[in-house]
Amino acid sequence: MLPSSEPRPGWRVGADIGGTFTDVIALGPAGEVVPMKVLSTPPEYGTGVVTATTGVLATAGAEPREVAAMLHGTTVATNAILEMNGARTAVVTTAGFRDVLELGRLRRPVLYDLSWVKPEPLARRRHRYELAQRITADGQLAPAADEAEVRGLAARLQAERIEAVAVCLLNSYLVPDEERRVADLLRAQLPGVYVTASVDISPQPQEFERTSTATVNAYVGPTVHGYLTRLETELRDSGVHAPLLVMQSSGGLLDAAAVTQRPVQIIESGPAAGVTAVRQLARLLGLPAVVAFDMGGTTAKASLIEHGEPFVSADYEVGGGMNVARGLGSGAGYPVRTPSIDIAEVGSGGGSIIDVDPAGALHVGPASAGSRPGPASYGQGGELPTLTDANVTLGYLSPEALAGGRVAIHPDLAGKALAPVAERLGRTVADTARGAYEVAVSSMTTAVKAVTSERGRDPREATLVAFGGAGPLYAAELARELGISTVLVPAHPGLFSSLGLLVADTELHEVAPYREELAGLTALAREFERLAAKVTAELGADAVIERLLDLHYRGQRFELRVRLDDGALTEDLLAAARARFHAEHERTYGRAAGDDLVELVNLRVRGILPSRVALEDVLRLPADSGRAPGTRECRFAETVATPVIRRLDLGPEPVAGPLVVEDMDATTLVPPGAHAHRDRFHNIVITWSAK
Repeated sequence: MLPSSEPRPGWRVGADIGGTFTDVIALGPAGEVVPMKVLSTPPEYGTGVVTATTGVLATAGAEPREVAAMLHGTTVATNAILEMNGARTAVVTTAGFRDVLELGRLRRPVLYDLSWVKPEPLARRRHRYELAQRITADGQLAPAADEAEVRGLAARLQAERIEAVAVCLLNSYLVPDEERRVADLLRAQLPGVYVTASVDISPQPQEFERTSTATVNAYVGPTVHGYLTRLETELRDSGVHAPLLVMQSSGGLLDAAAVTQRPVQIIESGPAAGVTAVRQLARLLGLPAVVAFDMGGTTAKASLIEHGEPFVSADYEVGGGMNVARGLGSGAGYPVRTPSIDIAEVGSGGGSIIDVDPAGALHVGPASAGSRPGPASYGQGGELPTLTDANVTLGYLSPEALAGGRVAIHPDLAGKALAPVAERLGRTVADTARGAYEVAVSSMTTAVKAVTSERGRDPREATLVAFGGAGPLYAAELARELGISTVLVPAHPGLFSSLGLLVADTELHEVAPYREELAGLTALAREFERLAAKVTAELGADAVIERLLDLHYRGQRFELRVRLDDGALTEDLLAAARARFHAEHERTYGRAAGDDLVELVNLRVRGILPSRVALEDVLRLPADSGRAPGTRECRFAETVATPVIRRLDLGPEPVAGPLVVEDMDATTLVPPGAHAHRDRFHNIVITWSAK
């Protein structure tokens, strides 16, 4: 049985790794909230987690042995793919299907970009092997895999020094035990090699997507296993013996041991934690539609939450420079078929590098300075100009220090880094910095529109919730650009993803494809019971079970997921699910058809162990937030002397901008024309007159 995320007496620590900072927030047994922000420590990111964890406990006056739960969001899996430094991977498949990964789908991310190059498969062709076996479309073995052939293949894999193997047999979702038999034979012959069976990761039709998912799982498996093993060892050595739970892409926690078997499920681990926190905030405030906007040091991300629930995609892509959940940008990366919160991402973050192309146009990102060497203004050897340097030059960021004084700021170095770009543009340094700010805002509108307009939603009807180290600096201008009238900046915005870890549920998903033998209510009910039994065997009898259906119209290849109501399975329950599907299809695509065209594709069960930590328990501010710095010269359309205050200096009455609000972990910018106040949960509420 998996450990629960429910609290027991002791401290709960949430640690989230970003490209620039590692954020940790600790919640004590008496409700104490202690935040800490430190620079990330690539390539050994776990070192930063342990350093920040022991540091936050020391600040709180707590001992490592008092930690009851260690909760973690990490980018180690997605980094392995984006940086192409995963395991030496092989694919084992049915004879004739060696090139499934190469063929893929007829999809290009940019239709007329003749320079685009399709990403190389994660398993080279020489490392994709065939077996003389076959599972027919009706589930017959014709023939079964020969054990001697599999043993011979194992010897070849060993000779090739293969580190990970993905077993992906044709139609294996119909006879999963056959594929598991092949995987077990390979494990027995290849000790120390990471072996994945596709039916244990994504037991669904469509060979390319299933093979790609299993290959990604195998490719990142040794990296994730090694990282989590080292992290657990370092935590134990520091005195922290609490269970380690990791955020999944779907927004729920899972224990580290289970994650090492399905590492593909944590590719969007870090971003999902922030969306989880925003979901809880939306429920707390009763907001019907919320756009979660997370901007850190490397990227900016957006996700839509409606009626307290985020959209969860059945599949998405990783790699190709950026992760893509859906839409016309697909085709650039590697398809992954596991539940993931629908998050759109662009390469604009605080560390994004500012440059000018040969045509003289100003660009921001996607290349980033990261934490090493970091922005030029950090004084750590970085020489390239970044958005952080632009913000320092504009007066938006403190000219002295960030992250509670842990990162010194050098404004002279920021100006020096921006000067060559300004010279190429024929503009002043201040104009160049403001131009970079506006280019970044324009880029971020793409992410918000991807999760709103492309889904048939009007962003003007939503509230923008901004977090991340850089998000509150850009949120108000982004909202104005999109016509959004209200922005919320929650307490601890720069550590909001870590805060999301503290309030997240433990979660487990199981899926089964629809087959002819499941026709009829009785057979469907039995299959749901089988899936639910697998979930409760892992999570325990206290797990809350949700049933979901993947539906599409006949002839479609993409599905929409709808919830099935609780209770005994009846025709009325199925009819209600079909009605939800029609409504969602019309809202998303502008049309709907009749019941006769609806087809059931997959059955899903989600098991949840709810967290008993409420969001309002961690939205507390320290009583002593320091003195207000006074005023700074800030550049907007013109240079303005701008008050700089602390969050607690704001009251319930709106104050006109311009205004800079400094927290330990982030800075909020209230531009001229906007108003700001603080609500009872310490959110900074920024309002515009809607367009």
